[in-house]
Amino acid sequence: MTTDTTERGLEQRVCALLTHRADAPDAAEVRERPATYDVGWLNGHSDDYDREHCIDLAQLTAFLKATQPHLVAALALDADGPVRRKFLARLKNEVGKRGIVEVLRNGVKHGPHTIALLYGTPSPGNPQAVARYEQNRFSVTRQLSYSNANKRRTLDLALFINGLPVATFELKNSLTKQTAADAAEQYKRDRDPKEELFRLGRCLVHFAVDDLEVRFCTHLNGKASWFLPFNEGWNDGAGNPPNPNGIKTDYLWREVLTRQSLTDIVENYALLVESSDPETGRKAKTQIWPRYRQLDVVRKLLAAVAAHGVGQRYLIQHSAGSGKSNSIAWLAHRLIGLEKSGQPVFDSIIVVTDRIILDRQINDTIRQFAQVGATVGHAENAGDLRRFIGAGKKIIISTVQKFPFILDEIDNDHPSRRFAIVIDEAHSSQGGRTASAMASVLGDPAAEEDDTVEDQINRIIEQRRLLANASYFAFTATPKNKTLELFGAPAPQPDGAVQHRPFHSYAMKQAIQEGFILDVLGHYTPVTSYYRLAKTTTDDPKFDANKAHKKLIRYVETHSRAIRLKAEIIVDHFHEQVLAPRKINGQARAMVVTSGIEMAIAYYRAIRDYLAERGSPHEAIVAFSGEVEYGGEQVSEARLNGFPSSQIARNIQRDPYRFLVCADKFQTGYDEPLLHTMYVDKVLSGIRAVQTLSRLNRAHPGKRDTFVLDFHNDADAIKDAFAAYYRTTILADETDPDKLHDLKAALDDQQVYSAEQVDALVAAYLSGDDRAVLDPILDECVTIYRRDLDEDEQVDFKGHAKAFTRTYNFLSQVLPYENADWEKLSIVLTLLIPKLPTPAAEDRALGIENAIDMDSYRAEKQATLHILLPDEDAEIEPVPASRGGYQPEPAMDRLSNILREFNDLFGDIPWTSADRIRRMITEDVPQLVEADHAYRNARQHADAQNTRIEHDRALAKAITALLADDAELYKQYSDNAAFKRWLANSVFELTYR
Repeated sequence: MTTDTTERGLEQRVCALLTHRADAPDAAEVRERPATYDVGWLNGHSDDYDREHCIDLAQLTAFLKATQPHLVAALALDADGPVRRKFLARLKNEVGKRGIVEVLRNGVKHGPHTIALLYGTPSPGNPQAVARYEQNRFSVTRQLSYSNANKRRTLDLALFINGLPVATFELKNSLTKQTAADAAEQYKRDRDPKEELFRLGRCLVHFAVDDLEVRFCTHLNGKASWFLPFNEGWNDGAGNPPNPNGIKTDYLWREVLTRQSLTDIVENYALLVESSDPETGRKAKTQIWPRYRQLDVVRKLLAAVAAHGVGQRYLIQHSAGSGKSNSIAWLAHRLIGLEKSGQPVFDSIIVVTDRIILDRQINDTIRQFAQVGATVGHAENAGDLRRFIGAGKKIIISTVQKFPFILDEIDNDHPSRRFAIVIDEAHSSQGGRTASAMASVLGDPAAEEDDTVEDQINRIIEQRRLLANASYFAFTATPKNKTLELFGAPAPQPDGAVQHRPFHSYAMKQAIQEGFILDVLGHYTPVTSYYRLAKTTTDDPKFDANKAHKKLIRYVETHSRAIRLKAEIIVDHFHEQVLAPRKINGQARAMVVTSGIEMAIAYYRAIRDYLAERGSPHEAIVAFSGEVEYGGEQVSEARLNGFPSSQIARNIQRDPYRFLVCADKFQTGYDEPLLHTMYVDKVLSGIRAVQTLSRLNRAHPGKRDTFVLDFHNDADAIKDAFAAYYRTTILADETDPDKLHDLKAALDDQQVYSAEQVDALVAAYLSGDDRAVLDPILDECVTIYRRDLDEDEQVDFKGHAKAFTRTYNFLSQVLPYENADWEKLSIVLTLLIPKLPTPAAEDRALGIENAIDMDSYRAEKQATLHILLPDEDAEIEPVPASRGGYQPEPAMDRLSNILREFNDLFGDIPWTSADRIRRMITEDVPQLVEADHAYRNARQHADAQNTRIEHDRALAKAITALLADDAELYKQYSDNAAFKRWLANSVFELTYR
């Protein structure tokens, strides 16, 4: 007998897996048999399905007979008649009104009766609850005839809990050249959404399944039905891993749809959410079913906490658009109820977010669970937080902006409480002082009066570290090195390095491949600007060439002629390439990203004017913070737009508004699926580039692609920024604490303070002495700083001091040992740095804009690219502890020479790829040189002459390394002595010290 490779064979296999049997017995054999905890699902029969009331009548009756026998006679369950029909009609109406989830959780009231329809997950050590749970009837029905209009229409499979439908399936088999995509099309084409079984809220989820992948939909709506992947992921991408014990999609039956797992989803994850438009009042419902990675991360975190208890750190790297808000809400809810040895693991869950809207989302999600509906509080001030913790409020939400101030005001009096701190979009700002303040609030009580200064220092050290009475759950799409080292899981390597990895990841690669977000690099078009400047004065004054160069670039890019030309390019492109092809069904919007408020206003007015000239029906909105003086008047975004700032996000969704012109607003955390195109006129690099361009990646049923037109950056720089976060991000090694020894030695050598002054100042500070005791010591140090150090030494000392405090504030949280000398010096420097004067820097390029004018300007669109990212995990370097603050000597030169060099570099230069050469000269080569180990060592320990020798060696290596990428640059460096000399001087100025 050959293997059955048809859909029927897959159907039989699925039923066998669900029922834990080698075959699928006839329903009559098990219809009256009680379900047992370890047998699995029961086999239902299509003939038992009541199409009018949308229930498996046999399974419902058997459940009620076994669990609530007093209802058998009261509801006339044994025979068809008006009493039973009235009950079934009531049940149908309740499901239609409240949704299947709510009815399963809380049952229905009918006349004098309260009918339970699901017995929930039993708590440990409660045999009565286990016995009740075992009476639940989980059944699977093959070839379900669901339609009254056409009884020959059938579904491959349907799942029922106690006779109520919870999931439907269409199965396909890749061996017969049918896939899950075909199954999804079958739902869209052949399944009438008006059928009772397919109405929103009537059934939890509809699955399209083959032997390779799974897709799901919660709202069947004809051709508009949106099926999303429900896959484990493979190699940080879409799909499922090979399964040595079966087909790739077996996890759906063996893991997700077991009796226990499905009960957990019904109780804790699935929701029917109702929302209303604040203006029209129109209500809409949405059925929520967790995505696979959401379910996976919450369950794995719960298992880890159950195993390891309080005091752990977890980093969750989940791509933008992966549904972090719901993941956080579900995690917070589940952590509340988590117990160990009969006691709650956590007393309170504190959620810290930089998105103000998240607290409302968490409130809305958590309040759907009736058993904890009144446990959420939003702490807007210190009094709220203190009151919530004191009252035992289970979930406390605060924004990052308010949180440090709240923590400063809270007494240090909660050592016996246990906290889970869930951080949304964790960035390095969560380290240092913010996390230290958080630790202080939740840590040990104040010291006893007889404690010594040493005791107090040790206590501060302990408090600064991540606390033993708190667990941290940090969610981010783009982890920095500090975030990885602070929250990531350490992984020692054979070479002695200690990498840090996320506890759980859902990579950008997988999110793109699965369609949860779009690839914003799929259509990236750089625009190269060519311009020439002319001198407008007969004089030839001298200016600082380095500062002048920066001012000239800003002068060109903000010139009214340049902005007008770029505004025309933006408007024409949007009308011809976005509106004309009817992107997002004609609803597409665009964002214009600018480098500052004045530039945003200039763009807004130029776009507005050109739209009017074109006779376009569309308009622009401008977004920036505060009020500024522009054109001789005070302006704000509200005054320019003609409506309050609070309405910007809502109005951009509506006509006539199509352009959102931004200056540092709406570039992080803004979720608008209608955004299709972005016009960038701002330098973007690193995480800021990823966060800004990712505003376009939100999925929408009518959204197939995105477009970026970039006036300021090139493709290589954008590629480098995204490459670090395309797959899982790994910290290459931990921060070296010996850097603190080096920094302290350098500071001590300059003798601005003495050991006696450090001890006296720290003792006075920790004793709470008056400023009259502290300031004389600090002022004496300032006097020595002014009198004994020259200007370069002052800059050097202040740079070392800032580097020490920054590095120590971070390392003190993760070091496994304590160093009282570091703690004392950190206290002193924190008090001293604000008092140290910064040498006044004379602007030796002042007035250069008044001596020049735009001679010519043109902007040229380059070829549209699909930027391909490297398919490998990215390693990032640990936190640097380098000194800073160096002020280079001004390189004075004649205006004519400055303009000639500027025009040679950025005008119609004879390079075949000017934008790439410009980036290499100003970014790539300096970065390679600065990273050279020998050069870095020389900068710290050698004089300028020997440092320059190491620099020139590093520069030669850097140019050789770029040979494969650009032979033209290498040729100029090798053959053109003047160019080589100019490049060496420029890179040395950029990188020295």
